[in-house]
Amino acid sequence: MKKSLFALAALGAIASTAQAQSSVTVYGVIDEAYVGANTRIANPGAGTTGSVNGVTTSYPATTTGGVNGVTNTTQSTINSGAESTSRLGFKGNEDLGGGLSAFFTYELGLNPNAAQVINMDQTQTRQAFVGLKKAGVGQFALGTQYTTIFNAASQSDPGMLNNMMGNVIYDKGTGVAPTVGTAATVSAYQPGSPAYQYSGMQNNTSFTVRAANMLSVATDTFSGFQGNGFIVLNNVNTNQTSVAASSSGYAASSGTTNHTAWGLGANYTWQKLFVTANYQNFTDKNPYALNPTNGVYSAGAPVQGYYAGQNGVGTNDKDNQQYYAATYDFGILKAYVQYVNRKTLDVNNSSNYLARTAQQIGVRSFVTPVVEAWASAGTGKLTVGTGSAGSNSFVGGTSSIGTNSANFGGFQLGTNYYLSKRTNLYAIYGQERTSNQSYTSGANPVSYNANNYALGVRHTF
Repeated sequence: MKKSLFALAALGAIASTAQAQSSVTVYGVIDEAYVGANTRIANPGAGTTGSVNGVTTSYPATTTGGVNGVTNTTQSTINSGAESTSRLGFKGNEDLGGGLSAFFTYELGLNPNAAQVINMDQTQTRQAFVGLKKAGVGQFALGTQYTTIFNAASQSDPGMLNNMMGNVIYDKGTGVAPTVGTAATVSAYQPGSPAYQYSGMQNNTSFTVRAANMLSVATDTFSGFQGNGFIVLNNVNTNQTSVAASSSGYAASSGTTNHTAWGLGANYTWQKLFVTANYQNFTDKNPYALNPTNGVYSAGAPVQGYYAGQNGVGTNDKDNQQYYAATYDFGILKAYVQYVNRKTLDVNNSSNYLARTAQQIGVRSFVTPVVEAWASAGTGKLTVGTGSAGSNSFVGGTSSIGTNSANFGGFQLGTNYYLSKRTNLYAIYGQERTSNQSYTSGANPVSYNANNYALGVRHTF
Protein backbone atom coordinates (compact mmCIF):
# COMPACT_ATOMS: atom_id res chain seq x y z
CA MET A 1 0.00 0.00 0.00
CA LYS A 2 2.79 2.38 0.96
CA LYS A 3 4.67 1.51 -2.25
CA SER A 4 1.55 2.36 -4.27
CA LEU A 5 1.19 5.70 -2.52
CA PHE A 6 4.85 6.53 -3.12
CA ALA A 7 4.47 5.60 -6.81
CA LEU A 8 1.38 7.80 -7.19
CA ALA A 9 3.17 10.71 -5.47
CA ALA A 10 6.16 10.31 -7.80
CA LEU A 11 3.92 10.24 -10.88
CA GLY A 12 2.12 13.36 -9.63
CA ALA A 13 5.42 15.19 -9.16
CA ILE A 14 6.57 14.22 -12.67
CA ALA A 15 3.25 15.35 -14.19
CA SER A 16 3.45 18.66 -12.33
CA THR A 17 7.00 19.23 -13.60
CA ALA A 18 5.98 18.37 -17.16
CA GLN A 19 3.14 20.88 -17.05
CA ALA A 20 5.57 23.63 -16.05
CA GLN A 21 7.93 22.94 -18.94
CA SER A 22 8.09 25.29 -21.92
CA SER A 23 6.54 24.04 -25.17
CA VAL A 24 7.83 25.26 -28.54
CA THR A 25 5.95 24.99 -31.84
CA VAL A 26 7.45 25.33 -35.32
CA TYR A 27 4.96 26.63 -37.89
CA GLY A 28 4.89 28.20 -41.31
CA VAL A 29 3.35 28.74 -44.73
CA ILE A 30 4.61 27.88 -48.22
CA ASP A 31 2.59 29.58 -50.96
CA GLU A 32 3.43 29.36 -54.68
CA ALA A 33 1.35 30.40 -57.70
CA TYR A 34 1.22 31.35 -61.34
CA VAL A 35 0.50 35.11 -61.21
CA GLY A 36 -0.37 37.49 -64.01
CA ALA A 37 -1.00 41.24 -64.13
CA ASN A 38 -2.10 43.90 -66.61
CA THR A 39 -1.93 47.68 -66.29
CA ARG A 40 -3.19 50.51 -68.46
CA ILE A 41 -2.15 54.14 -67.91
CA ALA A 42 -3.75 56.98 -69.87
CA ASN A 43 -1.83 60.29 -70.01
CA PRO A 44 1.12 58.99 -67.95
CA GLY A 45 3.01 62.30 -68.09
CA ALA A 46 5.43 63.93 -70.47
CA GLY A 47 8.91 62.53 -70.50
CA THR A 48 8.48 60.43 -67.33
CA THR A 49 10.10 57.04 -66.93
CA GLY A 50 9.28 54.01 -64.87
CA SER A 51 10.84 50.64 -64.05
CA VAL A 52 9.18 47.23 -63.98
CA ASN A 53 11.49 44.50 -62.63
CA GLY A 54 14.55 46.44 -63.76
CA VAL A 55 13.21 47.25 -67.26
CA THR A 56 13.00 51.03 -67.77
CA THR A 57 10.09 52.40 -69.81
CA SER A 58 9.93 55.95 -71.20
CA TYR A 59 6.44 57.41 -71.52
CA PRO A 60 5.69 59.59 -74.57
CA ALA A 61 6.20 63.36 -74.43
CA THR A 62 3.21 65.67 -74.59
CA THR A 63 1.86 66.11 -78.11
CA THR A 64 -0.37 68.75 -79.64
CA GLY A 65 -3.63 68.92 -77.73
CA GLY A 66 -2.04 67.80 -74.48
CA VAL A 67 -2.56 64.06 -75.02
CA ASN A 68 0.25 61.85 -73.75
CA GLY A 69 -1.07 58.54 -75.05
CA VAL A 70 -1.69 55.19 -73.37
CA THR A 71 0.82 52.74 -71.93
CA ASN A 72 -0.07 49.06 -71.42
CA THR A 73 2.02 46.57 -69.44
CA THR A 74 1.48 42.80 -69.15
CA GLN A 75 3.39 40.43 -66.92
CA SER A 76 3.28 36.79 -65.78
CA THR A 77 5.45 34.84 -63.38
CA ILE A 78 5.69 31.92 -60.96
CA ASN A 79 5.95 33.56 -57.58
CA SER A 80 5.34 33.22 -53.86
CA GLY A 81 2.79 34.69 -51.50
CA ALA A 82 -0.27 35.53 -53.58
CA GLU A 83 -2.73 34.31 -50.93
CA SER A 84 -0.47 34.23 -47.85
CA THR A 85 3.09 35.44 -47.40
CA SER A 86 5.44 32.46 -47.05
CA ARG A 87 6.95 32.34 -43.58
CA LEU A 88 8.72 30.28 -40.91
CA GLY A 89 7.94 30.81 -37.26
CA PHE A 90 8.67 29.59 -33.75
CA LYS A 91 6.38 30.16 -30.79
CA GLY A 92 6.46 28.93 -27.25
CA ASN A 93 4.61 29.04 -23.97
CA GLU A 94 5.62 28.28 -20.39
CA ASP A 95 3.16 27.78 -17.52
CA LEU A 96 4.52 29.72 -14.52
CA GLY A 97 1.69 28.66 -12.22
CA GLY A 98 -1.18 30.56 -10.67
CA GLY A 99 -2.68 31.36 -14.08
CA LEU A 100 0.50 33.17 -15.18
CA SER A 101 2.38 32.13 -18.32
CA ALA A 102 5.26 33.40 -20.46
CA PHE A 103 5.17 33.31 -24.26
CA PHE A 104 7.29 34.26 -27.26
CA THR A 105 7.08 34.36 -31.06
CA TYR A 106 9.78 34.74 -33.70
CA GLU A 107 8.63 34.74 -37.32
CA LEU A 108 10.64 35.24 -40.54
CA GLY A 109 9.44 35.96 -44.05
CA LEU A 110 10.45 33.38 -46.68
CA ASN A 111 11.03 33.73 -50.41
CA PRO A 112 11.12 30.23 -51.95
CA ASN A 113 12.33 31.70 -55.27
CA ALA A 114 15.33 33.60 -53.90
CA ALA A 115 18.91 32.38 -53.68
CA GLN A 116 18.62 32.75 -49.90
CA VAL A 117 15.16 31.57 -48.90
CA ILE A 118 15.62 32.90 -45.35
CA ASN A 119 16.82 36.50 -45.16
CA MET A 120 17.98 37.45 -41.67
CA ASP A 121 17.87 41.15 -42.51
CA GLN A 122 15.55 43.08 -40.18
CA THR A 123 13.14 43.92 -42.99
CA GLN A 124 12.27 40.21 -43.16
CA THR A 125 11.42 39.90 -39.46
CA ARG A 126 7.63 39.66 -39.40
CA GLN A 127 7.26 39.22 -35.64
CA ALA A 128 9.69 38.94 -32.71
CA PHE A 129 8.33 39.44 -29.21
CA VAL A 130 8.20 38.07 -25.66
CA GLY A 131 5.54 38.63 -23.02
CA LEU A 132 3.53 37.51 -20.01
CA LYS A 133 -0.14 36.50 -19.78
CA LYS A 134 -2.44 36.29 -16.75
CA ALA A 135 -5.55 34.15 -17.17
CA GLY A 136 -8.70 36.17 -16.68
CA VAL A 137 -6.88 39.52 -16.99
CA GLY A 138 -4.85 39.87 -20.17
CA GLN A 139 -1.31 40.06 -21.49
CA PHE A 140 1.55 42.33 -22.52
CA ALA A 141 4.41 41.81 -24.99
CA LEU A 142 7.60 43.62 -26.07
CA GLY A 143 9.26 43.58 -29.51
CA THR A 144 8.33 43.75 -33.20
CA GLN A 145 4.56 43.18 -33.42
CA TYR A 146 1.44 43.77 -35.48
CA THR A 147 -0.54 46.94 -34.80
CA THR A 148 -4.06 47.04 -33.38
CA ILE A 149 -5.48 47.94 -36.81
CA PHE A 150 -3.78 45.03 -38.55
CA ASN A 151 -4.99 42.58 -35.90
CA ALA A 152 -8.53 43.95 -36.24
CA ALA A 153 -8.40 43.82 -40.05
CA SER A 154 -7.22 40.21 -39.97
CA GLN A 155 -10.48 39.36 -38.17
CA SER A 156 -12.76 41.46 -40.39
CA ASP A 157 -11.49 41.29 -43.98
CA PRO A 158 -13.34 39.08 -46.51
CA GLY A 159 -10.11 38.31 -48.42
CA MET A 160 -8.21 37.43 -45.24
CA LEU A 161 -5.59 40.09 -46.11
CA ASN A 162 -4.24 38.28 -49.17
CA ASN A 163 -1.58 39.90 -51.37
CA MET A 164 -3.55 40.48 -54.57
CA MET A 165 -4.98 43.66 -56.07
CA GLY A 166 -8.59 44.80 -55.70
CA ASN A 167 -8.91 45.10 -51.91
CA VAL A 168 -9.22 48.84 -51.19
CA ILE A 169 -8.79 48.35 -47.43
CA TYR A 170 -5.58 46.28 -47.64
CA ASP A 171 -4.23 47.91 -50.78
CA LYS A 172 -1.75 45.94 -52.86
CA GLY A 173 0.00 47.59 -55.76
CA THR A 174 3.38 48.10 -57.32
CA GLY A 175 5.71 48.41 -54.39
CA VAL A 176 6.35 52.04 -55.33
CA ALA A 177 6.26 54.24 -52.23
CA PRO A 178 4.04 57.33 -52.12
CA THR A 179 7.10 59.59 -52.06
CA VAL A 180 9.38 60.23 -55.03
CA GLY A 181 12.86 58.78 -54.63
CA THR A 182 12.15 56.32 -51.83
CA ALA A 183 11.50 52.57 -51.60
CA ALA A 184 11.35 52.01 -55.37
CA THR A 185 11.31 48.21 -55.23
CA VAL A 186 8.67 46.85 -57.59
CA SER A 187 6.73 43.74 -56.65
CA ALA A 188 7.66 40.74 -58.75
CA TYR A 189 4.08 40.19 -59.92
CA GLN A 190 2.49 43.65 -59.91
CA PRO A 191 3.74 46.05 -62.63
CA GLY A 192 4.61 49.59 -61.64
CA SER A 193 4.73 53.10 -63.04
CA PRO A 194 5.64 56.54 -61.74
CA ALA A 195 1.99 57.61 -62.05
CA TYR A 196 0.74 54.67 -59.98
CA GLN A 197 2.40 55.87 -56.78
CA TYR A 198 -0.32 58.52 -56.45
CA SER A 199 -3.21 56.22 -57.34
CA GLY A 200 -4.41 55.45 -53.80
CA MET A 201 -3.73 51.73 -54.42
CA GLN A 202 0.03 51.52 -53.84
CA ASN A 203 1.13 48.72 -51.47
CA ASN A 204 0.07 48.53 -47.80
CA THR A 205 -0.32 52.31 -47.50
CA SER A 206 -3.79 52.29 -45.92
CA PHE A 207 -2.45 51.51 -42.42
CA THR A 208 0.70 50.50 -40.57
CA VAL A 209 1.02 46.71 -40.42
CA ARG A 210 3.78 46.24 -37.86
CA ALA A 211 6.28 48.22 -35.82
CA ALA A 212 9.44 47.53 -33.84
CA ASN A 213 10.20 48.83 -30.33
CA MET A 214 6.58 48.14 -29.31
CA LEU A 215 4.91 47.44 -25.98
CA SER A 216 1.47 45.93 -26.61
CA VAL A 217 -1.32 45.13 -24.15
CA ALA A 218 -4.49 43.11 -24.62
CA THR A 219 -7.28 42.34 -22.18
CA ASP A 220 -9.28 39.17 -21.89
CA THR A 221 -12.90 39.32 -23.08
CA PHE A 222 -15.44 40.64 -20.57
CA SER A 223 -19.17 40.62 -21.45
CA GLY A 224 -18.25 40.52 -25.13
CA PHE A 225 -15.76 43.42 -24.96
CA GLN A 226 -12.02 43.06 -25.53
CA GLY A 227 -9.45 45.89 -25.54
CA ASN A 228 -6.04 46.39 -27.16
CA GLY A 229 -3.36 49.04 -27.08
CA PHE A 230 0.30 49.72 -27.82
CA ILE A 231 3.07 52.28 -27.55
CA VAL A 232 6.24 52.55 -29.65
CA LEU A 233 9.37 54.28 -28.36
CA ASN A 234 12.56 54.78 -30.42
CA ASN A 235 14.09 58.11 -29.47
CA VAL A 236 17.54 59.64 -29.89
CA ASN A 237 17.61 63.11 -28.32
CA THR A 238 20.63 65.22 -29.25
CA ASN A 239 21.18 68.82 -28.22
CA GLN A 240 21.34 71.19 -31.17
CA THR A 241 24.91 72.41 -31.41
CA SER A 242 24.74 74.31 -34.72
CA VAL A 243 23.04 77.69 -34.93
CA ALA A 244 20.31 77.59 -37.58
CA ALA A 245 19.52 80.56 -39.77
CA SER A 246 16.48 82.57 -38.69
CA SER A 247 13.23 80.60 -39.22
CA SER A 248 15.01 77.97 -41.34
CA GLY A 249 14.78 75.06 -38.93
CA TYR A 250 17.53 72.80 -37.62
CA ALA A 251 20.88 72.47 -39.31
CA ALA A 252 21.10 69.15 -41.12
CA SER A 253 23.63 67.74 -38.63
CA SER A 254 21.75 68.44 -35.43
CA GLY A 255 18.32 68.46 -33.86
CA THR A 256 16.00 65.86 -32.37
CA THR A 257 15.23 62.37 -33.67
CA ASN A 258 12.09 60.93 -32.08
CA HIS A 259 9.97 58.04 -33.37
CA THR A 260 6.92 57.41 -31.20
CA ALA A 261 3.51 55.84 -31.66
CA TRP A 262 0.45 54.75 -29.75
CA GLY A 263 -2.76 52.94 -30.57
CA LEU A 264 -6.05 51.84 -29.03
CA GLY A 265 -8.59 49.29 -30.19
CA ALA A 266 -11.84 47.79 -28.94
CA ASN A 267 -13.64 44.65 -30.15
CA TYR A 268 -17.18 43.57 -29.33
CA THR A 269 -18.66 40.13 -30.01
CA TRP A 270 -22.33 39.28 -29.54
CA GLN A 271 -23.48 35.91 -30.84
CA LYS A 272 -22.77 36.12 -34.62
CA LEU A 273 -21.93 39.84 -34.67
CA PHE A 274 -18.38 41.22 -34.46
CA VAL A 275 -17.62 44.97 -34.30
CA THR A 276 -14.20 46.64 -34.06
CA ALA A 277 -13.01 50.26 -33.71
CA ASN A 278 -9.34 51.27 -33.78
CA TYR A 279 -7.12 54.37 -33.84
CA GLN A 280 -3.34 54.69 -34.00
CA ASN A 281 -0.86 57.55 -34.35
CA PHE A 282 2.79 57.55 -35.47
CA THR A 283 4.98 60.66 -35.10
CA ASP A 284 8.51 60.95 -36.53
CA LYS A 285 10.74 63.98 -35.90
CA ASN A 286 14.15 64.46 -37.51
CA PRO A 287 16.69 67.27 -38.06
CA TYR A 288 15.70 69.40 -41.04
CA ALA A 289 16.50 72.52 -43.03
CA LEU A 290 13.52 74.42 -44.41
CA ASN A 291 13.28 77.55 -46.56
CA PRO A 292 10.92 79.87 -44.65
CA THR A 293 9.81 81.65 -47.84
CA ASN A 294 8.51 78.78 -49.98
CA GLY A 295 8.47 75.91 -47.46
CA VAL A 296 10.85 73.75 -49.54
CA TYR A 297 13.18 71.41 -47.65
CA SER A 298 16.90 71.20 -48.36
CA ALA A 299 17.25 68.47 -45.69
CA GLY A 300 14.84 66.35 -43.67
CA ALA A 301 11.92 66.41 -46.12
CA PRO A 302 8.90 64.45 -44.78
CA VAL A 303 8.48 60.83 -45.80
CA GLN A 304 5.59 58.52 -44.93
CA GLY A 305 6.90 55.63 -42.82
CA TYR A 306 5.79 52.04 -42.24
CA TYR A 307 5.34 51.32 -45.92
CA ALA A 308 4.47 47.98 -47.57
CA GLY A 309 4.36 46.02 -44.33
CA GLN A 310 7.86 47.03 -43.24
CA ASN A 311 8.56 48.59 -39.85
CA GLY A 312 10.78 51.43 -41.14
CA VAL A 313 9.95 54.79 -39.58
CA GLY A 314 9.15 57.98 -41.48
CA THR A 315 10.73 61.44 -41.55
CA ASN A 316 9.11 64.55 -40.03
CA ASP A 317 5.62 63.14 -40.42
CA LYS A 318 2.58 62.76 -38.18
CA ASP A 319 0.51 59.76 -39.22
CA ASN A 320 -3.10 59.32 -38.01
CA GLN A 321 -4.92 56.07 -38.84
CA GLN A 322 -8.46 54.81 -38.15
CA TYR A 323 -10.17 51.51 -38.89
CA TYR A 324 -13.79 50.46 -38.25
CA ALA A 325 -15.46 47.22 -39.32
CA ALA A 326 -18.29 44.82 -38.59
CA THR A 327 -19.04 41.24 -39.60
CA TYR A 328 -22.15 39.11 -39.24
CA ASP A 329 -22.30 35.35 -39.76
CA PHE A 330 -25.63 34.42 -41.39
CA GLY A 331 -24.69 30.74 -41.43
CA ILE A 332 -24.72 30.28 -45.21
CA LEU A 333 -22.34 33.24 -45.59
CA LYS A 334 -20.48 35.85 -43.58
CA ALA A 335 -21.00 39.54 -44.44
CA TYR A 336 -18.36 42.28 -44.00
CA VAL A 337 -18.36 46.09 -43.96
CA GLN A 338 -15.12 48.10 -43.51
CA TYR A 339 -13.85 51.69 -43.38
CA VAL A 340 -10.26 52.96 -43.18
CA ASN A 341 -8.82 56.47 -42.94
CA ARG A 342 -5.17 57.52 -42.97
CA LYS A 343 -3.83 61.10 -42.97
CA THR A 344 -0.09 61.80 -42.95
CA LEU A 345 0.96 65.39 -42.26
CA ASP A 346 4.22 67.31 -42.45
CA VAL A 347 5.06 68.02 -38.78
CA ASN A 348 6.48 71.43 -39.75
CA ASN A 349 3.66 72.48 -42.11
CA SER A 350 0.19 71.03 -41.59
CA SER A 351 -0.89 72.33 -45.04
CA ASN A 352 1.27 69.58 -46.55
CA TYR A 353 -0.48 66.24 -46.18
CA LEU A 354 -1.48 62.99 -47.85
CA ALA A 355 -4.92 61.57 -46.95
CA ARG A 356 -6.52 58.27 -47.97
CA THR A 357 -10.02 57.03 -47.16
CA ALA A 358 -11.73 53.84 -48.35
CA GLN A 359 -14.84 51.79 -47.67
CA GLN A 360 -15.60 48.22 -48.67
CA ILE A 361 -18.26 45.51 -48.41
CA GLY A 362 -17.78 41.77 -48.90
CA VAL A 363 -18.97 38.23 -48.31
CA ARG A 364 -17.26 34.91 -47.61
CA SER A 365 -18.83 31.44 -47.57
CA PHE A 366 -18.22 27.71 -47.82
CA VAL A 367 -20.08 26.70 -50.98
CA THR A 368 -19.41 23.04 -50.17
CA PRO A 369 -17.54 21.49 -47.22
CA VAL A 370 -14.26 21.82 -49.20
CA VAL A 371 -14.90 24.83 -51.48
CA GLU A 372 -14.71 28.34 -50.01
CA ALA A 373 -15.35 31.58 -51.92
CA TRP A 374 -15.25 35.31 -51.23
CA ALA A 375 -15.97 38.61 -52.95
CA SER A 376 -15.37 42.26 -52.04
CA ALA A 377 -15.87 45.67 -53.65
CA GLY A 378 -14.99 49.17 -52.50
CA THR A 379 -14.21 52.79 -53.35
CA GLY A 380 -11.99 55.49 -51.95
CA LYS A 381 -10.22 58.81 -52.41
CA LEU A 382 -6.58 59.92 -52.20
CA THR A 383 -6.18 63.63 -51.38
CA VAL A 384 -2.99 65.71 -51.44
CA GLY A 385 -2.76 69.14 -49.79
CA THR A 386 0.11 71.49 -50.52
CA GLY A 387 0.74 74.87 -48.95
CA SER A 388 2.89 76.35 -51.70
CA ALA A 389 4.50 75.32 -55.00
CA GLY A 390 6.91 72.41 -54.55
CA SER A 391 6.57 72.37 -50.76
CA ASN A 392 4.85 69.00 -50.35
CA SER A 393 7.54 66.34 -50.29
CA PHE A 394 4.93 63.58 -50.00
CA VAL A 395 4.29 64.12 -53.72
CA GLY A 396 7.47 65.46 -55.30
CA GLY A 397 7.01 67.62 -58.38
CA THR A 398 3.64 69.06 -57.42
CA SER A 399 3.53 72.61 -58.75
CA SER A 400 -0.05 73.67 -58.03
CA ILE A 401 -1.13 75.34 -54.82
CA GLY A 402 -4.19 73.97 -53.06
CA THR A 403 -5.69 70.50 -52.82
CA ASN A 404 -5.81 67.76 -55.46
CA SER A 405 -7.50 64.38 -55.24
CA ALA A 406 -8.00 61.12 -57.13
CA ASN A 407 -10.89 58.68 -56.90
CA PHE A 408 -10.17 54.94 -56.91
CA GLY A 409 -12.08 51.70 -56.64
CA GLY A 410 -11.60 47.96 -56.85
CA PHE A 411 -13.10 44.52 -56.47
CA GLN A 412 -11.74 41.04 -55.76
CA LEU A 413 -13.03 37.48 -56.25
CA GLY A 414 -11.41 34.37 -54.82
CA THR A 415 -11.91 30.70 -54.03
CA ASN A 416 -10.14 27.95 -52.07
CA TYR A 417 -10.39 24.22 -52.69
CA TYR A 418 -9.22 22.37 -49.56
CA LEU A 419 -7.42 19.09 -50.24
CA SER A 420 -6.91 18.79 -46.48
CA LYS A 421 -6.92 21.03 -43.42
CA ARG A 422 -3.38 22.15 -44.27
CA THR A 423 -3.30 22.19 -48.08
CA ASN A 424 -5.49 24.07 -50.53
CA LEU A 425 -5.59 25.14 -54.16
CA TYR A 426 -6.73 28.72 -54.83
CA ALA A 427 -7.73 31.14 -57.55
CA ILE A 428 -7.86 34.93 -57.01
CA TYR A 429 -8.75 37.78 -59.40
CA GLY A 430 -8.56 41.47 -58.50
CA GLN A 431 -9.15 44.67 -60.42
CA GLU A 432 -8.68 48.36 -59.53
CA ARG A 433 -8.97 51.77 -61.17
CA THR A 434 -8.00 55.40 -60.55
CA SER A 435 -9.39 58.47 -62.32
CA ASN A 436 -8.47 62.16 -62.67
CA GLN A 437 -5.13 62.07 -60.93
CA SER A 438 -3.12 65.28 -61.50
CA TYR A 439 -0.31 65.50 -58.96
CA THR A 440 2.75 65.59 -61.23
CA SER A 441 4.02 68.93 -62.50
CA GLY A 442 3.06 69.56 -66.15
CA ALA A 443 1.09 66.33 -66.54
CA ASN A 444 -2.50 65.92 -67.67
CA PRO A 445 -5.01 64.14 -65.41
CA VAL A 446 -4.05 60.46 -65.28
CA SER A 447 -6.38 57.46 -65.44
CA TYR A 448 -5.06 54.14 -64.20
CA ASN A 449 -6.50 50.61 -64.51
CA ALA A 450 -4.93 47.36 -63.34
CA ASN A 451 -5.82 43.74 -62.66
CA ASN A 452 -3.98 40.66 -61.53
CA TYR A 453 -4.82 37.01 -61.01
CA ALA A 454 -3.28 33.95 -59.40
CA LEU A 455 -3.65 30.16 -59.54
CA GLY A 456 -1.71 28.57 -56.73
CA VAL A 457 -1.23 26.09 -53.94
CA ARG A 458 -0.73 26.84 -50.25
CA HIS A 459 0.48 24.52 -47.49
CA THR A 460 0.55 25.36 -43.80
CA PHE A 461 2.47 23.43 -41.15
